Amino acid sequence: MKNLKSVSVQVIDSDIALLLPNGVYEIKQMEPKSSRLRSIGFFCVALALFGIVGLGYFCPDKVTSVCALSNKEASISLEDSLGKPLTHSNSKIGLSYDDMLNDDFSFDMDSHDVMVFLHMQKTGGTSFGKHLVHDLDLKRPCTCPLTRKRCYCFRPHSNQSWLFSRYTTGWKCGLHADWTELTSCVDEKLDELEGNVIKRRYFYITLLREPVARYLSEFRHVQRGATWKGSRHYCKGRPAKDEEIPPCYTGDDWEGVQLDEFIDCESNLAINRQTRMLADLELVGCYDKNYMSKADRDRTMLISAKKNLESMAFFGLTEHQKISQYIFEETFNLRFAIPFEQNNATVSSSTMPTLTATQAAKIASLNNLDIELYKFAKELLFKRFNKLRARDADFDRRFRHLGELSSRSGVTEFDWDRLVEDVTTSH
Repeated sequence: MKNLKSVSVQVIDSDIALLLPNGVYEIKQMEPKSSRLRSIGFFCVALALFGIVGLGYFCPDKVTSVCALSNKEASISLEDSLGKPLTHSNSKIGLSYDDMLNDDFSFDMDSHDVMVFLHMQKTGGTSFGKHLVHDLDLKRPCTCPLTRKRCYCFRPHSNQSWLFSRYTTGWKCGLHADWTELTSCVDEKLDELEGNVIKRRYFYITLLREPVARYLSEFRHVQRGATWKGSRHYCKGRPAKDEEIPPCYTGDDWEGVQLDEFIDCESNLAINRQTRMLADLELVGCYDKNYMSKADRDRTMLISAKKNLESMAFFGLTEHQKISQYIFEETFNLRFAIPFEQNNATVSSSTMPTLTATQAAKIASLNNLDIELYKFAKELLFKRFNKLRARDADFDRRFRHLGELSSRSGVTEFDWDRLVEDVTTSH
């Protein structure tokens, strides 16, 4: 009888390393049998059984979700594959960008397709949301009666909504609901609104912004009195507890807060807001900071946020309005009747020159996850743009004349101030 051989497999420092905390496991080879095929079969069965037992050992209940993420994330391809079949229509995130790039794909307003706008604070989402309900060239344009604080964006032949956003359905899943809240809520809320259960295809869309500029813009907004107290931070069937997100101030709001005070509050949700709002928070125990170490929590959230962003049907960047508009129009085969404006003179841009070196360094350090996420998003945005441009035979003319439609001579003037509810309310 031959001696059994011991095979050690070293897992290098990578996303899948979360699966095996100790980094090393051992597989015992089986003794050869008379039949080579039979030996291989026994080996495979033994290896499978060992894997099941090993996973149960290395992944106790509390960290099972982390192990599941690690195994899943290790296989994520960050390469776009055009022509990919519609394989993700039943997934939690809905149809992906890759799904929509098929030759036979179209966003079908006459059927059960729904855009879901994940609106993160201070990313330009208010302007984009207005474009969606007012400036798209549609068979049946949205209507925004002044007696109601929202718009009707119905399908051409039914009174069902094709858009789930602040300006159409309100904050039905919570004020500035994040990915975790939206994906567990949208279907139920639309069933309630429309009075029946329908199998829909969801298309998640969002905007991101350069993290330091976004953080400073939120600071200025809070300094003026904004609170977003209506946010539920709902996860795993319950809202976050006060002890999980300790308030940064006493009283009704944080009006007049100074920058150093804003920076020093460790529970300030402005920190890495974009990463947190795009990640699946169930994987990190929601807002329970004791669920795992900070390093593991940060790493898991960033991996999850990148994956979810890549899977979204569309995302744009505040700093690249024209490119974002072109990608949206080509992806959904819809046209805006107005060109998006690039506004570089923002409140945050006037704040940056006033920062001390210490403040600037601290803000960058606090928002390190968002900075990494934004870098990933920018690379992905331009990759998508270049691919769309390469397959567009009429690109030069199209890009020069974005927002110019012969069917609409201009955008109707509209008094949004009379329509829009306060951004800090939830109803």
